[in-house]
Amino acid sequence: MELGSIVFLVALVLLGLYAVSLYNNLVRIKHNVSKAWSNIDVLLKQRHDEIPKLVETCKQYMKFEQDTLEKVMQARNQVAQARQNGDVAALGQAESALRMGLGNLFAVAEAYPELKANEQFRHLQHRISALESAIADRREFYNESVNINNTRIEQFPDLIVARMFHFGPRELLEFSEAEKRDPDLKALFDS
Repeated sequence: MELGSIVFLVALVLLGLYAVSLYNNLVRIKHNVSKAWSNIDVLLKQRHDEIPKLVETCKQYMKFEQDTLEKVMQARNQVAQARQNGDVAALGQAESALRMGLGNLFAVAEAYPELKANEQFRHLQHRISALESAIADRREFYNESVNINNTRIEQFPDLIVARMFHFGPRELLEFSEAEKRDPDLKALFDS
């Protein structure tokens, strides 16, 4: 074999190894996005299971606040449907409605001293608040994973491998502008 053939063969092998490395990195990133979504999904399911208990506890005290309770349950069902369908955009909108509904529920509960003193209500309120914080943390991790994925599949030379093997962009989990604004506490307590 002549030297030029050996150099060409070595270059071809190195190029192949580099392509395999790029492919494996893209696979790892894709699975990180899926794992991040699964983490959110687990927390959403836990919160989904806690909300009916909270609403039932509130019903015993809040006889005149059925509208608030119904809005929370409707939003809960929208979140469950979006989660089940894997629809990130719909999930963001449903999450916004649910968070606003829960905020209203907790604000209205302030007018019911017996409810606020109820041990089960306080436990559920604390549990749901902790789940909300965990969801926010996981959402941040998910969005960072999506951002890494979307950036890598657009960068050269990764985009060549990404297109060959159909690695696609993923959607960020974003909430509505209404949820990003500071809440109007006066309006919550006046309702």
